[in-house]
Amino acid sequence: MPLKYEKYLRVNKVPNMWCPGCGIGIILKAMLRSIETLEWDKNEIAMISGIGCTSRTPGYVDANTLHTTHGRALTFATGIKMARPDKHVVVISGDGDSSAIGGNHLIHSCRRNIDMTLIIVNNNIYGMTGGQFSPTTPIGSRAATAPWGSIDPPFDLGMLCKAAGATYVARGHVGAAAPLERLIRGGMKHKGFSVIEVMSNCHTQFGRRNRLSDPVQLIDHIAAKTINVREAAKLSPEELKEKIIVGLLHEEQREEYCDAYARVIAKASASIIN
Repeated sequence: MPLKYEKYLRVNKVPNMWCPGCGIGIILKAMLRSIETLEWDKNEIAMISGIGCTSRTPGYVDANTLHTTHGRALTFATGIKMARPDKHVVVISGDGDSSAIGGNHLIHSCRRNIDMTLIIVNNNIYGMTGGQFSPTTPIGSRAATAPWGSIDPPFDLGMLCKAAGATYVARGHVGAAAPLERLIRGGMKHKGFSVIEVMSNCHTQFGRRNRLSDPVQLIDHIAAKTINVREAAKLSPEELKEKIIVGLLHEEQREEYCDAYARVIAKASASIIN
């Protein structure tokens, strides 16, 4: 049976503010389908965001939601998880929100391995605030603040999060919704800090400056550059240039932060009593 999305949405808030053809809608559907499959009670979910087009997502979701300040979504989410470790905490953020102003919080959330799921919508640009280049804008791509093409080397967010200590790292794209849903669901099931980077289209800000203003054209452009992680393992670094590796990039088991904190509290409490 098809999923009745209305039960997860604040229908009085739609239609949404996203541009027609925006990939965020595909990501929202994949996220809601994952929640449905996992049978999470929406009253047990806390969904947090910062600032940007992506960060408007929690406003449309009928759960415990929080729309915070720019780059600070993970700090608010950490507070919620520490206070209520029994809750399912999901953070959704753009590439600029998560890895520029929020970059320091990103690496320390990975390092701590606190049990929450971060979905990063990477459209290679600041979409809502004027089309400035972001930490993931490809070299040579044009932006409002790089009219002749960006010269800044972009982050590989998957490698960054893995190196910082995230215990589940995956990457998908909006041109393949079913695999994306599986990756998001895997991150939600994982005990620890999970990051799912989703390559998405911003045809309004990125596309129109880079001759990819049609949303389908831009999604196809992204899809054509992707290669599955299993196939990528067979190729040389030279052959992988300009390619976007998708799939499950990293998974490991390590002590989760709330569990470690509870252990310290129990030890301290026992010491005081004795």
